[in-house]
Parts: sequence; C-alpha cells; structure tokens
Amino acid sequence: MGFNEKLHAYIAARFYVRLVHTYGERGKAAFIYATQFYAEQRGRRMAMRAIQDSQPLTYETYRAYGEWENTKEMQAEGCANRSEVVSTDPVFEFHVTTCPWHEEFKSLGLEEAGLVYCAHLDNSIARGFNPYLVYEVPQTLHDCPFCIQKVSNQQGLAPGQKEQGSAFDPAKARPEPDRRRGFTYHCAHSYWSYARACVRIFGNGGRGIANEVLEDISSEWGSSYSNILSKYAAADFEMI
Repeated sequence: MGFNEKLHAYIAARFYVRLVHTYGERGKAAFIYATQFYAEQRGRRMAMRAIQDSQPLTYETYRAYGEWENTKEMQAEGCANRSEVVSTDPVFEFHVTTCPWHEEFKSLGLEEAGLVYCAHLDNSIARGFNPYLVYEVPQTLHDCPFCIQKVSNQQGLAPGQKEQGSAFDPAKARPEPDRRRGFTYHCAHSYWSYARACVRIFGNGGRGIANEVLEDISSEWGSSYSNILSKYAAADFEMI
C-alpha cells in the first residue's frame, strides 16, 4: 500500500494525541493552528494556479482546482470519499456520506481528534483560496450520520464589490493532472506543517513531538514511509 488518505489522517491524529497529552489545551490550540496553517497553504496554491489561468476566485473555480482525488486503495476498500449535492442556490450545500479520513480516525478510536480536524480543515482551505468565500461545516461524520458542508457568497465578493470579473471557463483551466498532487506530497505537506508549527510554538518540546510522530509512522506504517517524509524537510509547500 502506498501513501493514501488514511496515512494522511493518521499523521494528523498522532500530532493531536502527542500535543494534547503533552500540553493539554495549549496543545489542542497548537493543533488547530497547524491544521489551519496547512489548509490555508493548500488553498493559496489552488488560488495561484487559478490566477495563472486567468480564472476568477469563485467557488466554482475552487471545486475545479482541488488538489487530490480518491486513491485506488480507498476505492478498493469501499471507503473512498462520496458526497451528494443537495442545494446549489443561494447556498451550495453538499453532504459527505463516506470518508476515508473518518474511517481512520474511527479505527484509531480518535473521533475527538477527527472532530477538531474537520471543524478547521475545509473552511481553512477555502479561506486560503479566497477569504471572502463563506465556508461552513456545521456537522461531520465523526458524530453525525453525514457531514454537511455549506458555501455562501459563492462569487467570493469582498464587501462592496459588485462583480469579480469573468466567469469560470473550463477551456482555460489546465488539464487535471497539472493540478492534482499525489498523497506522498500531501502527507509530507501535512507532516511538515504540523512539525514546523510545533517547533515554532514549543521550541525543542515541539521538535520532540514531531520526532515522536515520525517514529509512530515508522512503527505503524514502516520505516520506508518515515524515510520518504524526511526527504521533504526543506520543501516549500507554498510553491506551485
């Protein structure tokens, strides 16, 4: 099995456990900060690609410029992400009924970590893409039958702005492979976002937590995974 959605969730879960165990509420606050930091970088990468392609920073563009797709492993397990759009106007609302991140948090007995993670992830990606999009996640699979995600101000208009410009044009968008990132990259970005946040907030104590999480990954998934993640130590995840 390669890098996939469940390892991506595992990384976040282990940082949550290590941070909260060591620092209590301060650790939880640091976890939220790191999740937001990671997610906003993803959103900014999406926005930069859209701007390169002369696309407006609307929710339609946001959906088109997503960076990941379900892996074959999760499809084979039957837990690949599945969602249903229930409304498009004036609020775009969709419900997520199956999610590999939820499956991993649940299998680890860490639904609490999943609740915190999902409460701050998608709205932060949207904020990084365009802070004027209004993205809400009022409930998630971790404690409800399905996840609800809602987006208003779909045009991403700033206060007083009447129009953003041209509409999304699929013909101008780059081919999908140019926008997608594999889960090796996504897992490395996640790990190093949490690791860097830990060090910045807690210094050597945070560095120790980052090292412990890397050891957790090596123990649970294999040293080949932790070795690959280590190679991204100097990566600039803000670049496209």
